[in-house]
Amino acid sequence: MQQNIERIRQLFSTCFQEPINGLDKLPQAGSERHYFRIHTANKTYIATYGENLKENETFIYFSGHFKKKGLAVPDIYCINKDKNIYIQEDFGDVSLLSRLETEGFTDAVYELYKQSLTELARLQVEGHEDLNYKKCLTNSSFGKQAILADLLYFKYYFLDALRRPYDKQKLLEDFEALSNYLSHTEYKYFMFRDFQSRNIMITPDNNVHFIDYQGGMKGAPQYDAASLLWQARANLRDDWKQGLLEHYMNAFEQTVGESIDRDTFRSQYNGYVLIRLLQVLGAYGFRGLFERKAQFLTSIPLALSNLKWFFNNQTMGIAVPEFKKVLEICVSNEVIDQFTPVQATADTPLVVTINSFSYKKGIPPDATENGGGYVFDMRGILNPGRIEQYKTLSGQDKAVKDFLEQQTEMLTFLNGVYSIVDISVTDYIKRSFASLMINFGCTGGQHRSVYAADALARHLRNKFNVKVNLNHTNRENWVKQQNSGKD
Repeated sequence: MQQNIERIRQLFSTCFQEPINGLDKLPQAGSERHYFRIHTANKTYIATYGENLKENETFIYFSGHFKKKGLAVPDIYCINKDKNIYIQEDFGDVSLLSRLETEGFTDAVYELYKQSLTELARLQVEGHEDLNYKKCLTNSSFGKQAILADLLYFKYYFLDALRRPYDKQKLLEDFEALSNYLSHTEYKYFMFRDFQSRNIMITPDNNVHFIDYQGGMKGAPQYDAASLLWQARANLRDDWKQGLLEHYMNAFEQTVGESIDRDTFRSQYNGYVLIRLLQVLGAYGFRGLFERKAQFLTSIPLALSNLKWFFNNQTMGIAVPEFKKVLEICVSNEVIDQFTPVQATADTPLVVTINSFSYKKGIPPDATENGGGYVFDMRGILNPGRIEQYKTLSGQDKAVKDFLEQQTEMLTFLNGVYSIVDISVTDYIKRSFASLMINFGCTGGQHRSVYAADALARHLRNKFNVKVNLNHTNRENWVKQQNSGKD
């Protein structure tokens, strides 16, 4: 990692005359790319390191093509000779999703969604002109095969995991019919492919900008609108979805310069909403049911609720009876209840006590009659306390959090913890138990155990709404020592 940081510094010095005042590694998302923020006296830049050269080349080509047309994408300032590092314009840390989560369903956020869809129409239509689709990362066109792939992803990683009976041959025939229907769209332009509120950045002047479009290809414009308006995490209100779809169709008509058949356009939009909802369920099923990552399991009930509302309120304009039967299974109360965690109420007696501690000081005693609970040893995780710049920090400081999340096995470790602890919490709530103790220990009780205890407390509150008593036994002593040293 340090070698790549030095390469970034060297590349920056060849492109800009100003010195670097600071360089921060940013949290890594779902891809294998690594992002860094470069600070200078006047502005900031984003440096990207990625080993997938084809992906880098596609993003750089798309960016240059779109930027020439005045579209809402970043400038690429310089690229190293190996094409694995490039420096681009920085739009900041505020996404459309973060604005929605911070402000809620306000008029200002609604206007940002409208602006995003207006700029999307421009990106799709104007960006399509003279675009060399041979530069696409995978397929040049989102057609029948890609639609079938999303449907099969849902089938194998979610539907089949339910172990409910259905006619497999008839379902495959319905998949064929649906993919044929959706692939024969009247309009095919540039399709972003992952157009969601995390990939829409909002600058301080309240303008929207797009990132992470390297997976784009030629396809139906309705797919991107469906991806944004039906994003499970955003959980937009129904009136917003309807109003924003109307706005998008207006913007699309204005951009292409002609009227569209709105009934057909809306029907195919509904088809792509369904494809997107199922693709998301397949992803949650793969990550949660097969890879056993607990955070994805908690997202399944919301995705099923979205699917249920769509199933009960929208039509696609095509008869697919076995497919309809399968959807009825998925949105049944029995299946939704299967994935919905039990929730604590104000009357639930359970209190989960979570401690971080230092093994040098000993495991915290349990004052209840239970006589103790889980003890997780964090010493198998790389210790930030061995690194000079982190010695005076704790597991609650951003730099340490970034280190643990990006350069250690912490997230894998915690995923296993969640899977084990969730079983006990679910059972204890149902049986009206009063207490459960969970301890995280490391060498000094300052970094790893503090981070893990905070993460579990957040997980249990979010998933079960259970009462949590969180104690950082050694960190509090450490803070006192730090403060006393300043006197």
